[in-house]
Amino acid sequence: MKLEFIALDKLTVSTANMRHGRKDPDISDLLPTVRARGILQSLIVRPAPIADCFEILAGRRRYFAARAVAEETGVAEPVPCAILDPGDDAAALEASLIENLARLDPDEVSQWETFTRLIKEGRSVEEIGLTFGLPELTVKRVLALGNLLPRVRGLYAKSEIDAVTVRHLTMATKRQQQEWLGIWDDPDRYAPTGPGLKAWLFGGQTIPARHALFDVAASGFATVSDLFGEDAYFSDIAAFWEAQNAALDAKRDAYLADGWGQVVIVPPTEHFSAWDYEKTAKRKGGRVYLDVRGSGEVVAHEGYVSRREASRAAATEGRDATEKPKRPELTSTLQTYVDLHRHAAVRVALLGSPGVALRLMVAHLLAGTHLISAKPDPQTTRDEGTGESLANSFAEGVFGAARDHAKETLGISDPGKLLSRHADLTAIFLRLLDLSDEAVIDLIAVVMGEALSVGSIGVEAAGLHLGLDMADFWEADEAFLDLLRDKEVLVALVGDVAGETVARANNDEKGKALKTIIRNHLDGADGRPKAERWVPKWMAFPPAAYTARGGVATVAANAAVARAKAQALGADAGHTGSDDRTDPADQARIDREFGSVDFPEALVA
Repeated sequence: MKLEFIALDKLTVSTANMRHGRKDPDISDLLPTVRARGILQSLIVRPAPIADCFEILAGRRRYFAARAVAEETGVAEPVPCAILDPGDDAAALEASLIENLARLDPDEVSQWETFTRLIKEGRSVEEIGLTFGLPELTVKRVLALGNLLPRVRGLYAKSEIDAVTVRHLTMATKRQQQEWLGIWDDPDRYAPTGPGLKAWLFGGQTIPARHALFDVAASGFATVSDLFGEDAYFSDIAAFWEAQNAALDAKRDAYLADGWGQVVIVPPTEHFSAWDYEKTAKRKGGRVYLDVRGSGEVVAHEGYVSRREASRAAATEGRDATEKPKRPELTSTLQTYVDLHRHAAVRVALLGSPGVALRLMVAHLLAGTHLISAKPDPQTTRDEGTGESLANSFAEGVFGAARDHAKETLGISDPGKLLSRHADLTAIFLRLLDLSDEAVIDLIAVVMGEALSVGSIGVEAAGLHLGLDMADFWEADEAFLDLLRDKEVLVALVGDVAGETVARANNDEKGKALKTIIRNHLDGADGRPKAERWVPKWMAFPPAAYTARGGVATVAANAAVARAKAQALGADAGHTGSDDRTDPADQARIDREFGSVDFPEALVA
């Protein structure tokens, strides 16, 4: 390579340049510098077939900027160039991409076009990765775009679909891609995107190949890969489970042959909860539990017995099996007599020490007993987009920080939720005695927050009493908009954010167009006035419906709260407090799910 100043009329853009063939580039950011100081960074060129001329491999924007300045001033200054050896197209492509990667990070579609050309020139995936300092997996991910139809690549290049959607579409056959594009083009249908697309491709259930207990290659089962080298999924779910169950039986037999007394298979319809068991050695009767998940994964829990069995074993541990049991000092009846009177005395003492009672209650909730126990709501959803939306929400972030502080206060280092464990009741109680009332009350708020059932009347009653404004905690995201399907509701939402005039004018528009109007008003984009702090009526406290059809669970829960208030206050039990349109079907659901609910006077006041 050598450096020379070359006249502008001796330069052309090479077909090996990764940006060759596109429209003239935007050079507005370069022009001021080029006008003032000229071209400072050398262009990368190679000799052209025409004598004394050169092809630009990297530096196309600088070349166009120099030409623009030459047209303005009438003086074409030569530009500095680094001249490569002629003839090596692969080296030229690498030079172009390296220079552009370092400067502007081209989109993945541009990288795919250039990587594909390098492959045709004889470069391997490994060589491309080493050249650009990229992992082989990243190169494979870019090359995987070649499995997509050109139209799909175009949507991705224009940012109309995201990277997750593109990744899942690389698993689709050409026929599936064409079917998906047909749905995408139909304004009355919803094209699955993001995590929901994977479920659409596989008919609802996906089993990753990595979860198989058997040799996938030897099985001959068809799998579909995302072509990024990361995940593959079974095409035939029934065949997978048949082979997986056979392998599971073999795994159980292997444990038994290894000396385990019992191996229990926990089916996908059940769940192995570690807090219901205690670790116990094999020689002391510990079992193996093979926990089979719905995703096909099998998790082995070695050496466990139930807590009841562990308690019985602890009571007899160390006693000679041949030794005659000694007669206890108290008969069972006398022991009951003592226990009952001590229990009665402690209850009376707690009446005069509510602070101690409060701490004892929290300890019982955290440790769990046969009379008092609490478990966290699982917050489950079958929609991955909803799960991601919740996990990334402001409210979940704040509550998670409060949970971490509560666990630190109690000296709990276990990961996960505060209630997803069996703590030692005495240890927790003694720790709580050292805390102030304010700190204990803060802990109660976290415990109650975890144990509050999703969609329950408790959520409705508490939110109403506290006067929650959901705009402080939530704003519309793509997961929310993706879930909107009902045309009548979409028109009503347009009326919410844009006004009734806009809603009436767009009443005949398709769902996709209505969603665009809603999003533009929420973002204040496309010249639309921004709808500040908007919350749909169903999500507010109190909630309301948009149509007369009913079937809104939050409205039904609110009606149950209102009815309970009316009962407590002796008022009209038919008033809902937010929406008087409660049809018989909704009322039946209220009666069935919530029943007759009575609230303390302090709550209904």
